[in-house]
Amino acid sequence: MIIGASSGPGFIFIIIIAFLLLYLIVVRPQKKRQTQQQQLISELRVGDEVLTAGGIWGTVSQLEEDVVTVEIAPGTEVRVARRAIAGVTRDPEDEETTELEEPEEPRVDDEDSVDSAAGDTSNQEIRG
Repeated sequence: MIIGASSGPGFIFIIIIAFLLLYLIVVRPQKKRQTQQQQLISELRVGDEVLTAGGIWGTVSQLEEDVVTVEIAPGTEVRVARRAIAGVTRDPEDEETTELEEPEEPRVDDEDSVDSAAGDTSNQEIRG
C-alpha cells in the first residue's frame, strides 16, 4: 500500500473539478476570441482601415481569398495574409457620432478662478 495515496470518489471528484475549471478559465475564452477573429476577417471590406499583426496600419484596397492588399502610404501597397489582420478601426461616421455623444467639460478661465479666489480671501479678511 502506498502512503498518502487517495482512493475513492473524492479523488475523482477533485480531478473532474480541476478539468472543469481549466475549461472555464482557459479553453472557453480562447474559443470566443478565435470566433471573434474569424468573424472580423470574414467581414473585411475594401476601404476598411486595418492593423496587421506586425503593427502596420493601412487601408484595404483589394481582397482575395487568402490575401489582402493594404495601402500603407499613397502609392505603396503590401500584400498581407488575411489571418495577419489583427484589427479593424472604426469608420469615420462611427467616430463622429461617438464624439458628439461625449459631454464636453466646462472651461474655466484661470483669470476668473484667480479673481474669485482673491474675492473670497478679501471677504474673509473683512469679516475676521
